[in-house]
Amino acid sequence: MTIHITSAPGDILIFMTGQDEIEAACYALAERMEQLIASTSKAVPKLLILPIYSQLPADLQAKIFQKAEDGARKCIVATNIAETSLTVDGIYYVIDTGYGKMKVYNPRMGMDALQVFPVSRAAADQRAGRAGRTGPGTCYRLFTESAYQNELLPNPVPEIQRTNLGNVVLLLKSLKIENLLDFDFMDPPPQENILNSMYQLWVLGALNNVGSLTEIGWKMVEFPLDPPLAKMLLMGEQLGCINEVLTIVSMLSVPSVFFRPKDRAEESDAAREKFFVPESDHLTLLNVYQQWKANQYRGDWCNDHFLHVKGLRKAREVRSQLLDILKSLKVPLTSCGMEWDVVRKAICSAYFHNAARLKGVGEYVNCRNGMPCHLHPSSALYGLGYTPDYVVYHELVLTTKEYMQCVTAVEPHWLAELGPMFFSVKESDTSMLEHKKKQKEEKTAMEEEMENLRKEQAEADKLNKEMERQKKAKQQQQVIMVGLRKGPTTYLRPKK
Repeated sequence: MTIHITSAPGDILIFMTGQDEIEAACYALAERMEQLIASTSKAVPKLLILPIYSQLPADLQAKIFQKAEDGARKCIVATNIAETSLTVDGIYYVIDTGYGKMKVYNPRMGMDALQVFPVSRAAADQRAGRAGRTGPGTCYRLFTESAYQNELLPNPVPEIQRTNLGNVVLLLKSLKIENLLDFDFMDPPPQENILNSMYQLWVLGALNNVGSLTEIGWKMVEFPLDPPLAKMLLMGEQLGCINEVLTIVSMLSVPSVFFRPKDRAEESDAAREKFFVPESDHLTLLNVYQQWKANQYRGDWCNDHFLHVKGLRKAREVRSQLLDILKSLKVPLTSCGMEWDVVRKAICSAYFHNAARLKGVGEYVNCRNGMPCHLHPSSALYGLGYTPDYVVYHELVLTTKEYMQCVTAVEPHWLAELGPMFFSVKESDTSMLEHKKKQKEEKTAMEEEMENLRKEQAEADKLNKEMERQKKAKQQQQVIMVGLRKGPTTYLRPKK
């Protein structure tokens, strides 16, 4: 506001961390401007306060590029989307808070967390460079020079070191790279991340017990998707519901299609509830897409129902791309109609490692590690009146609590059927000793498989060495033959 009242003309760009902070800053600025206008008799120039973040509808995003009316100044409040992704002309002043949100993967918990971190020196310089693109500008940093020099990292942490590596591991395995821990990455990720991703792929059936790609694994490589989503598609083929699973996978591949403006929150929540399928958030997404299709993919219908038309169009593009891949793999397109229970089973087959059981009202615990998980208030299962005993979730996101994103209710016997390495149905007539005996037999079978692989590799190495030796011997023989004209050299054995 001081810049607005005392400085020369030119638009202002403020960097904040996320949507909530941006909306709070816009509200505070608007309130202060009203107080200022009410408390002074002097004319106060107009300040246009414009937010910009990824979930904002396209028409509101476009406002930041429109020229301000005469005598008005634009104040753009943005996330780090305005750092590199877009350039706004006429910015002469930048206010940098020095923080940004970054998605970080924790392999121990198998959880993505969107956490606030101080920006790197390179990012701070990039933000400063937004001022004065078309003339001299000023950057106000809300941190000290000492913090800039001593506390900020020189560059951001490479993404490969802070994300789930399932796709990377699958790709490297398809390129016949056996030992991933010794692979020469430009920025080597933590070994724990690689091992965790290999374990997840084994759980999904993409890798066998000795770490090679299975038949399912080779098919999963063809899809530009996260491994669990690719597994869900392939399971949809087996269960005869690939058409529905294809739509769900496409909707999960784009950002949330639901729009919730601050000033119309109740209205948008009511519109969202109309799409709810009580057992599942995944089926809710399927319902949204099918309703949009039934309304001829219209944009005005989306606006009326508080849906992002841009997100839905992107999902439609993704769907057609995946459909082409399925056709190239000669996978027939099957549909289960409105029998959506098989769709829930296909979802369970991909996310049984993210299963949780009911602990209290709206509170679940992860079946494998006892991690507390909560239903998000925007979930279709939240406030149902009843809560299912077992659910699977797409991912766990840490904000104020550990919230499950995209939850589906599942039958407990599906977990035992599809994830036998984690779950089993307790049978009253089998004793603990028999259970332990079975586990021991499985472990012995795995060890034998590993031993057989080592023997095969040793024999293959031995055979390669023997072939190499024979090749060298043949070359030497050619060199020392007397009077040879066609050989690689004209060397003749000297006379005795």
